[in-house]
Formats: sequence, C-alpha cells, structure tokens
Amino acid sequence: MNDRLWDGDMAMTRRELMTRAAGVAMAGVFAGGAAPAAPVRSPTAFPRKEDFTIPDGVTYLNGAYMHPMPNVVREAVREYNERRAGFTTQTSDDPDIAGTVKGAFARLINADPAEIAFVPNTSAGEVLVVQGLDIPRSGGNVVTDALHFEGMIVHLQALQRTAGLDVRIAMPRDGRIDLEDLERLIDGETRLVELSLVAMYNGFEHDLKAVCELAHARGAYVYADIIQAAGAVPIDVRESGVDFCSCAGFKWLMGDLGLGFLYARRDLLGSAVTRSQYGYHSVRRYETHFLPHDPPGERAFTWELGDTASSYFEVGSVAGAGRAALGAAIPYLEALGLDAIQDHRQPLLQRLRDEMPRLGFECATPEGTTSPIITFTMPDGGTVRDRFRREGVDVRVAANYVRFSPSVYNDMADIERALAALA
Repeated sequence: MNDRLWDGDMAMTRRELMTRAAGVAMAGVFAGGAAPAAPVRSPTAFPRKEDFTIPDGVTYLNGAYMHPMPNVVREAVREYNERRAGFTTQTSDDPDIAGTVKGAFARLINADPAEIAFVPNTSAGEVLVVQGLDIPRSGGNVVTDALHFEGMIVHLQALQRTAGLDVRIAMPRDGRIDLEDLERLIDGETRLVELSLVAMYNGFEHDLKAVCELAHARGAYVYADIIQAAGAVPIDVRESGVDFCSCAGFKWLMGDLGLGFLYARRDLLGSAVTRSQYGYHSVRRYETHFLPHDPPGERAFTWELGDTASSYFEVGSVAGAGRAALGAAIPYLEALGLDAIQDHRQPLLQRLRDEMPRLGFECATPEGTTSPIITFTMPDGGTVRDRFRREGVDVRVAANYVRFSPSVYNDMADIERALAALA
C-alpha cells in the first residue's frame, strides 16, 4: 500500500498531509464569513496511478458512478475501523473531527463552516431544503430541468400528485439547458429552482451564477445538486450566489457511501428556512435538573437551540467511517488542486470526443463542456457492454448510451484501451 503522496518533488505521509490540512481548517475564518483559501502547493504530476490500488487488468473510467478510494483514504478508514474494533471512542487525534471535516469541505466550496451540515446522501439534503422552505404548503412553484437527478424529479412529481405542487420542468436542447428556457418558467411565484450543477447523464454544467442572478431577481432561491461537481470542478458558493447545495462523499470527493454535506446560506437559517426536524444536534446546550447533583431548575430539562446549519439539518450520529474517509480525502484533493484535476482530464475527454463518432457513436455532451463526464448514444448497449467487459474496461453502459468519467489516475493509454475495445 502506497502510504506517501507525491506533490511535485516533495513526498508527504498521510499524517503529515492531514495535519497540514487540519491546521488550515482550524485556523479560523476571515471577516465576512469566508473561509481561508487552501495553501498554494507546487505543481503535481498526473496521472496519480500510484495513489490508488486499482486491480491489474482493469481500466476504470467510471468515477461518476463510484470513485475509487485513494490509498490515503483507505488507510484512514482502516485506522478508524481498527479503533472501533478495539471498542475505543478515540477515533482521531483531533478533538473536533466533525468540525475539521466540515471546515475542509467549507474551504473547498468557499463557505463558512457554520453553513455546512452532514447529511447521509445528496437526496436527503435536497429534501431537507424543500421541507425547510415549507414547500409546497407555503404555495408557489418549483422550477427544475429534465437533466436534474431522476430521484429528485420523482420527489417533486410526487409532491405534485399528492399536494398539488406546481412543478415546471425545462427540457434540454442539444444536450444543454438554455437559460432562456429557465427564464420562461421562473416567475414571481417561484419559490425554488432545483438543478444539478453537473448533469449525471451527459456532464452538462449550468452557469450557476447566471441561474442564481435570474432566480434571485424574481424572488426565488436556488438549490444545486453538486454530487457530480464537488471534488471535480471548482465551486465557489459566494461567487455564484447559490443558496443551497448538497452532495454525497462517494463520487468525486473520493470518500465513502453514507455521508455527505449540505450547504445553506447562513442568513437564510431562521428566516427563509425553518426547522423541519429536531434532535440532539439541534441544540448548543442541554441540561437536566432531576438527577443527583444536577443544578436546580424549574423544569426537568432545559436546552437552547443552535443557529448553524448543523443544528437545522442534523438530528443524531453520523457515519464514522464515512467521516474518517472524508477527513483524508478532502485534504488529498486540496493537495492536488481542483484546477489541476480539471486540466488533467481535458485531453482525455477531447480524445473521446474526437474518436467515438468515428466508431459510430453520437456525442450527447455539449461542445465546450469541461466537467468529468462525456456521454455517447448508440442503439444497443448490450453489445457495447460485452466488448468493454471482455477488455476489462469499466464504464457506465446503459441501454442507449455509454458514459465515460475519467479521473486523476487515468491517462491517454486508458482512453486508447477503451477505444480499442470498440474498434
């Protein structure tokens, strides 16, 4: 197992990397609520094959489905599980591991740690936002688009059927959602615009700032599903103006299933957003007044609600192994740099865009897309799936499309191997 990360010519152990990142996370926040930027690091060589343990004979081009854990993350999870197996509560040297992990994610998207809550998955975050805005009971309509995650289309249309929610869906044209089509649907009665920043189907990426400016001008809030973006493309919630976003940790954040993040603009908590659930994470202080040696009180229990995103959206315990994974994964991503990650994959995506049509496939991803996903359509996925399987190429093959999603461990030889499987 590779226990060192190579950053240019400088080798770092996992512990050194996590210590450095934790120090930045706990250094506080600047005035105005913005988190400090990650430290500038030297250029990093790609591909990062040595950072992963992908089986011999497998070409993995399916990060959008489930991203492999870097060795540094797998080691962090192993250490956590060893401590748990020993029946010890000592799961980190950091006394506030939850705060450190939330702080690291806040840095990644330029948020305040107080605006970050843990959620078990992306969809849970989106449902909590809808509930917190009291939709549909408060009236108005919700605007989304057909490239948004299918599970949330089901959620909105179920509210349409059961509660009469006015749901408006923009349809794609040439693989993209035009801002003009959203503009025709958003009006003064729109409560929320829900979208996937990067579409899971074909990688189309919204101009999030433009969508937010349009929605805000008409009094609507914006929620972005960022599961196919966080860790893969630079995100700045301050610059874009997005009100809410959420993601799980097992895709481009390179963590594990069962834990992710919800961002909510702090000025909306307690104003636009009300609490839809309560639990012990909802309070900043809790006291009993009936047990031996308790302080006296008029009531048996006294408590005070918190005012952070965690207190609004979290109820109880979170996945410890998932937290350990993210605690190592986000510093790993910071060390590589999201701009560098994005630059690395562009030649790989362009090679697929150039060559797949010559093999009879039609590109469904708009020209100029820089997200980690590129998709091609075809009439019969069964034959394509068999060809890839024989050659050990792991990609997403559906009935009528094939989706490639290369990551930091891929190189041009991997792309040529995939193309050769179809030749």
